[in-house]
Amino acid sequence: MKRRIASWENGHSVPDEFYGPLLCEALGLSAAEPGLAHIGSQDSDLLDASYPASPEAAFDNVDRLWRADLNGYEPLLAAEPSEPAWNEASLRWLVAPEPAFPSDRSGTRVRVGLADVATIKATSDMFAQLDDRFGGDHARQAVIQYLSRDVAPLLTGQYTEAVGRVLFSAVAEATLLAGWMSYDACHHGLAQRYFLQALRLAQDANDRRLAGSILSAMSHQATFLGRYTQAATLARAALMGISTVATPTLRAQFHAMEARALARTGDCKATERALVAATNALDGSNDDEPEWISYFDTTELAAEAAHCFRDVNSARQAVANAENAMSGNHVRSDFFATMVLADAHLRAGAAEEACRVALDALDLGEQLKSARCVSYLAEFRAHLSRTGNSSAVRDFENQAAEHRLWIATACRATG
Repeated sequence: MKRRIASWENGHSVPDEFYGPLLCEALGLSAAEPGLAHIGSQDSDLLDASYPASPEAAFDNVDRLWRADLNGYEPLLAAEPSEPAWNEASLRWLVAPEPAFPSDRSGTRVRVGLADVATIKATSDMFAQLDDRFGGDHARQAVIQYLSRDVAPLLTGQYTEAVGRVLFSAVAEATLLAGWMSYDACHHGLAQRYFLQALRLAQDANDRRLAGSILSAMSHQATFLGRYTQAATLARAALMGISTVATPTLRAQFHAMEARALARTGDCKATERALVAATNALDGSNDDEPEWISYFDTTELAAEAAHCFRDVNSARQAVANAENAMSGNHVRSDFFATMVLADAHLRAGAAEEACRVALDALDLGEQLKSARCVSYLAEFRAHLSRTGNSSAVRDFENQAAEHRLWIATACRATG
């Protein structure tokens, strides 16, 4: 940082869009004085949540997002998601023409081959495992650093069209992971922007299956944020957009996402229809499934159904599905399923059992750094407070007070 400041003072460089505004604020300067008149428009572009118009625009957007994120650019980290962006992205992807390919860059120095693509995939897989075990806030910055410093130069490198397509697909999948991790950390505007760039990259890779999965991720986030109509629309767009290449497991996931959105609206019949469609689709799963959807099995579908039945106040079915949703292999997913089970018991009037299950979830989530997990606990805590001050509740609160995630819910409630 000292070398950076010295370079500015000596006139050898100009502060960038991340440090420039901070420098102006600290020194009481106008943007023009240190040569930063361009910053305002760059900030506006950086916070824009529109769908990229070309592959080159996606390369530039995602590179700038990674750098801003890595530099802790607060306006971006605190940005709100854009509702119109969900609709625009799904429509533009659905009606997109044949995938474009970037213009020739034969003068660039970095040559990219299939070995580079394999490296991206292997590294992303490693980060995905860390995300699953420790939560999105554990290694999120490490993912962004890898993408910004190692992957970004490859996008503007020299490669054949065949290599370019698989490169775009691999980077789309890695950017999707960055979106999921940012969503788990409750940086919702940032997560949405990562999803949008990932969708454009998947479009240019001609990877419609991955693109459908990205729309499904957007649907998941929209439901979490209470945008249920948009969430259902995104799930349906995913199903429609890959109808000719959809696998049974992908169809099951998209139907499940639609069910999650519908359940939040209280439409019990529509929710059950979507869940039946998901179950029927999953029964036909085969060997033609993408590797990245392999996690979505009967256990995962049971977890989705548990959420749905809890939200339509069918406590008995919620309990039954939640009890079948513990995989033992996915820490965060098991935490969510356990908290849904606790909440379902609470809604059924079994406060003592709810408290016992919630303590299991707290033990399970002790290593998780996930704002979404804190949100689940905060919701349970709010419901628990309405049951009265019984001895079971007091005992639970005494034991829960020792757990990091429960402490985080208290901090959230007070501040």
